[in-house]
Amino acid sequence: MKCLYYLSPNLDSTHGISDDLHEAGVSDFYLHVISRDKAGLKKEHIHSSNWLETRDIVRDGFIGAFLGFLGGLLLAGLLDFFHVFGVEPPGILNIMIVGVVTLFGAWVGGLTGVASKNKKLEKFQDDLDAGKQLILIYALKELDDKIRELMKGKHPEAQLVATDAHFVNPFSKLNYKRKRYQT
Repeated sequence: MKCLYYLSPNLDSTHGISDDLHEAGVSDFYLHVISRDKAGLKKEHIHSSNWLETRDIVRDGFIGAFLGFLGGLLLAGLLDFFHVFGVEPPGILNIMIVGVVTLFGAWVGGLTGVASKNKKLEKFQDDLDAGKQLILIYALKELDDKIRELMKGKHPEAQLVATDAHFVNPFSKLNYKRKRYQT
């Protein structure tokens, strides 16, 4: 499954794209729109994006969990080395320490992610601020070519600006289709 990123110039175009994609077999589950005009999306009955798409909760949560895991290993190793409790601690205590510190790291990372915008969407911020809509289409392999042809034929005003192997992988890189977004 790929995620196709299209920029639409206005809400009317986005509404038409949404209707045509629904007719082509793309459900709301696979179609999300990022826009500053949330009220307009709701009024037009267009499926808007969610927090997992607009914030870095998943990415920062994974980073926090990884750092927490390393911190837990370090803490358990130090407690084991220095015999803080006077005797050698049981192995289960070390496992619990690593687990608790890992979960704490994931929690802190998730909270950090709630406060920061999704890194994959940063390059499109100027367009979003200018009133354009970013349409995320999660294309199943069998519908990928059909969606691209539909967009090219019926909606040339919408520009394919990037593709992603899958949006959920927070560490994957976008494949930009326009030089403006490449750095």
